[in-house]
Amino acid sequence: MKEGLVIKSTGSWYTVEAENGETFECKIKGKFRIKGIKSTNPVAVGDRVGYTLQAVSADENLQKIGLITSISQRKNYIIRRSINLSKQSHIMAANIDQAVLVATLDYPVTTTTFIDRYLASAEAYRIPVLIVFNKTDRYNSNQKVELELLKNTYETIGYKCLTTSAKESIGLNELKEALKDKTNVINGHSGVGKSTLINILQPGLNLKTLEISDSHNTGKHTTTYSQLFKLHFGGYIIDTPGIKAFGMLEMEPWEISHYFTEIFKISVNCQYNNCSHTHEPNCAVKVAVENGEIEKSRFTSYLGLLEGDDKHRAAF
Repeated sequence: MKEGLVIKSTGSWYTVEAENGETFECKIKGKFRIKGIKSTNPVAVGDRVGYTLQAVSADENLQKIGLITSISQRKNYIIRRSINLSKQSHIMAANIDQAVLVATLDYPVTTTTFIDRYLASAEAYRIPVLIVFNKTDRYNSNQKVELELLKNTYETIGYKCLTTSAKESIGLNELKEALKDKTNVINGHSGVGKSTLINILQPGLNLKTLEISDSHNTGKHTTTYSQLFKLHFGGYIIDTPGIKAFGMLEMEPWEISHYFTEIFKISVNCQYNNCSHTHEPNCAVKVAVENGEIEKSRFTSYLGLLEGDDKHRAAF
């Protein structure tokens, strides 16, 4: 059995890179697919896998395809609820050093609900997040003020934020330095400019890009599968399809506040150890919201997860 790194996933086929850089197209062994892995994709980009090779003949040329038989233990992974209701989850990438969330205030709009749910999911799997606010060249004066307020909100909590513009080459050196020597997964809505940024950071990839819809102010899916690319300045980046909705996996109500770091920090001062921060007396979190120590938008996102509100989930 050989070992390699999954660098591309199209759903049924996986591209595995061997230690010598050679790549093979692989499928999953039949039994392996049903070994208690309740996800739409039991193997994800970033996984280290064991595989065997089989020789097949096609058009009189000898080719080798692989059969994936095992997955090495994952350091972590980032996951979301699958749109396929017969499954539980969809793993977007595995063995990640940093998750990069590309957000835009417009063209298209990225809501704070979306950002907060993404951050909570990453916190649940102990993955550091870099928030990149892109397309700053398109923002008017009011949006630039809003951008600074958002940056301040998330930087105060402890998240690193960058502002970028591919068109005007703003913030690209800072982004390159933030990605260097790490395995990064890049996520965000379709149309926020993920592929454009990757094309600039790693010349020669020529990832497909499209303008967003003027009538709906939304992006079209240009990336249809996940793929890992080596960065010439060190590290890797995993490009993923744009996310329209990011349904969270079920969390126990008592643990949701743990993934909002500022809420969790202040909750130690609540009267009750199991305080839900909704109706209990002497709740330190609610006081912190009222005095501005916790942003109302963050608390609203927390409540949306706590209530399991489908309206909040759809907006995300």
